[in-house]
Amino acid sequence: MKSMKKTFLMALLATSFVVGCKKDEPSPTEDNELITTIRLKFTESGTTTSFTFKDLDGVGGKAPVIDKISLKPNKTYMVALEILDESKMPIVNTTDDIQSKKDEHLFEFVSTPTTLLVVTPTDKDSRGFNVGLAASATTINAGTGKLQVVLHHQPPVGGKPIKNGSFTLGSTDVDVSFEVEIK
Repeated sequence: MKSMKKTFLMALLATSFVVGCKKDEPSPTEDNELITTIRLKFTESGTTTSFTFKDLDGVGGKAPVIDKISLKPNKTYMVALEILDESKMPIVNTTDDIQSKKDEHLFEFVSTPTTLLVVTPTDKDSRGFNVGLAASATTINAGTGKLQVVLHHQPPVGGKPIKNGSFTLGSTDVDVSFEVEIK
C-alpha cells in the first residue's frame, strides 16, 4: 500500500511539474491595420471635396463602395487621407495610428494613365522618407483613368528599420483603385 501511495504521489508531482513548466503560447499579434474606409480629401482654392472607399465586411464579402474621383484639369490640390476601421464601435481612426508609426508606413499613389494625375506625398517620417497621409495632386489633362492607393506596412525587422522609400518592402495594409475623371 505504501508503494502504491508513493507511486501515486510521484505521478501527481510529475504531472504538476510538467503542467507548471509548460511555456505560455505567445498570443498572435496583428501586424497590419484593419482598414474598412479610406477618405481622400482634395482641397483647391479653399474648397474641399471628399472621395471614399468603403468595405465594411472586408475582402470576399459584399463589393466595396468606391466614389469616382472627379477633378478639374490643370489644377493643384492638397490631399489629406483619413483611414478608418468602421468594423468596431466606436470607430477606430487608424490615421492616428499610422501617423504615430509613420516610420513604418508608406503610401504609394499610381495614376493610370500617368498623363492624368500626379500625386506626391508632402509629409515625411523621422528619417526623411515619404509617408503620404498628406500629398499634393496635380491634374494634367482631361480624361479618365484610375488612381491606385496602396498602404505599405514596413515595420522594423530584428529591431532595425527597413523603410527606405521603396515600395517593395514589408506587407500591404490596403490596395484600392479609384476611378478618376478629369473634366
